[in-house]
Amino acid sequence: MLDVDALNAPAASKDILDLAAELRPALLRASRRLRQEAQRAGVSALDAQILGAVKKNPGIGVSALADREQMTRPSMSSHVKRLEAAGWIERDAGSAGDRRRVGIRLSAEGAKALEAIRRRRDDWLAARLSTFSAAERAALRAAAGPLARLAGDR
Repeated sequence: MLDVDALNAPAASKDILDLAAELRPALLRASRRLRQEAQRAGVSALDAQILGAVKKNPGIGVSALADREQMTRPSMSSHVKRLEAAGWIERDAGSAGDRRRVGIRLSAEGAKALEAIRRRRDDWLAARLSTFSAAERAALRAAAGPLARLAGDR
């Protein structure tokens, strides 16, 4: 949650805003390059995002997936149908308690596609990191946790 009081404090506000302005372009460029690597693996960035969410949440329903990915339900339904037609996800029949609820899970082909994306992204990152000094890599390793928190992952 954003600490509005911290932003309103005169000294903290300038430091925080300066840091935000410094980090934003680098984070946007890195994100763009990682999306491009997904496309080079033959998968759109959105498809990669959806496949990753399904892998982390096997059996998730389309509505819950739409909410999780902040998409409309009809839009997510269209994406799920397309990914199912491509053979990358499969639908699970409803449980004994609720046969109406159908969840989705990654298929073997979807897992292969997701692995290809991760391999391309990891290879790109590793190639870039290999040009950094040990001290720079250590600084990035130390920043990994805070960056994950910044992205809302922790």
